[in-house]
Amino acid sequence: MMKNNLLDLAKQRRTIYDLGRNLSFTQDELTTLIKDTIKQAPSAFNNQTTRAVILYGASHEKLWDIVINRLKSEVPDEAAFARTSAKVKAFKAAFGTILYFTETKTVAEFEKNFPLYAANFQDWSEQAQGNAQYAVWTALAENGVGANLQHYNPLIDDDVRAAFDIPASWRLRAQMDFGSIETPAGNKDHLADDVLFKVFN
Repeated sequence: MMKNNLLDLAKQRRTIYDLGRNLSFTQDELTTLIKDTIKQAPSAFNNQTTRAVILYGASHEKLWDIVINRLKSEVPDEAAFARTSAKVKAFKAAFGTILYFTETKTVAEFEKNFPLYAANFQDWSEQAQGNAQYAVWTALAENGVGANLQHYNPLIDDDVRAAFDIPASWRLRAQMDFGSIETPAGNKDHLADDVLFKVFN
């Protein structure tokens, strides 16, 4: 009989927007889980291009204040900003945030050292990002910690770099806020198999 442990965990991993700070885990425990999971995520040539900054407390809140302040100059009117601000404040209510980056120096080095595959390393670094993000998201879900993934980059890149002393070669790819699940996700729909897959013998 085939084992479905990973599939069962994958079903637990959902986008949770209503997050809180009612977690029984310590920051150290969460940090260790996040670090260890990212280390095990695969990358092309094992080049390990993914970097992460883990924010808690005032630093976590500072990140989402940066987002709100940056969006203030982008949204068309006060009503739109009020809606956007409310959404971002929900992310701020979470326990912490993971900022995912790509180390562009490593990508460039592999482009230079493996010219036959040079055109692929940007794409492969994005695949590595997806692997790391999905792995962490699933590991958090296994422990009953909710999360969602946001992409306010590149709008916030410069402010984030200045606020958290980010190396110039790190390119921001996503923001994952996480915390206690205050409201679970609803049902998830899937496209039909004949749309998603082809199987040949």
